[in-house]
Amino acid sequence: MSKSISPYPRLVIDGNGAGVVSHAGTTLLLRTAEKTGLTRDLSEQLEPWRKPLAIHDPGKIVLDLAVCLAIGGDCAADLALLRAEPGVFGRVASDPTVSRTITALAADAPKVLAAIASARAQARARAWMLAGPNAPDHGISATDPLIIDLDATLTDAHSEKQHAAPTFKRGFGFHSLWSFIDHSAAAVDRATPESDFYRL
Repeated sequence: MSKSISPYPRLVIDGNGAGVVSHAGTTLLLRTAEKTGLTRDLSEQLEPWRKPLAIHDPGKIVLDLAVCLAIGGDCAADLALLRAEPGVFGRVASDPTVSRTITALAADAPKVLAAIASARAQARARAWMLAGPNAPDHGISATDPLIIDLDATLTDAHSEKQHAAPTFKRGFGFHSLWSFIDHSAAAVDRATPESDFYRL
């Protein structure tokens, strides 16, 4: 068996109560990123923005930021959640390193966004290929379209900033737009001209 070159450690589960870690559930996200190749693809796509002799890979920094958002972080400094668990997340870049990386990537934003989009597209294609008949695009055609449900939700994030305006629910946060894919017969039956389902 080939040795893993993943930047994320492997966890061993036992019942003796030793070596307990927080956020162990995020290993599902990390293993998914590895299985679909997202970890490798991000690293390869963002390689042009890696400084010579740099210790931290820009691809892992971007993926760490995404994982941080998934576990409730709402700013770059919340990477401290990951940094506190090296047994789960491996080496996590310091705040100054993350800041410098974001600045470098933002300076070339169109190319960086295209690179990240390319990595995501490759990983998505691989995930759907591995899913086989359970993939969202399986059996999709002009006569049997893919149904995407668009919905919005409020994500709370308290703000002390001057002139920060509350949402219509009188809280602070973001108004995220989510899309849910359902290619089952039930989704097609529910899709009416008046519904919030859209056909592709």
